[in-house]
Amino acid sequence: MSKSKHVHTSHQSIINRLMRVNGHILSVVEMIREEKECIDVSQQLHAITKAVISAKQAYINDHIEHCLEPNSSSTPKQINESIKDLKVITKYLTN
Repeated sequence: MSKSKHVHTSHQSIINRLMRVNGHILSVVEMIREEKECIDVSQQLHAITKAVISAKQAYINDHIEHCLEPNSSSTPKQINESIKDLKVITKYLTN
């Protein structure tokens, strides 16, 4: 359950978001090099931070829904593993 390696339909969307963030970061680096206004740079950094947090939350929620949710064939050991994983992953939900 917790160590499964599978791709979910949301993964490509999350990858696309992160690729846009990557481009956005490069744009902000250029803004800093070009000595753009601090407020403008700060605003763009804030947007990047929000985008990364959004991608992180989507990824974690996907993991919880698809990898940690027990089903009718789950053994008690698998359920306990999922609970342990859930406890670990919840610390990453905070900003």
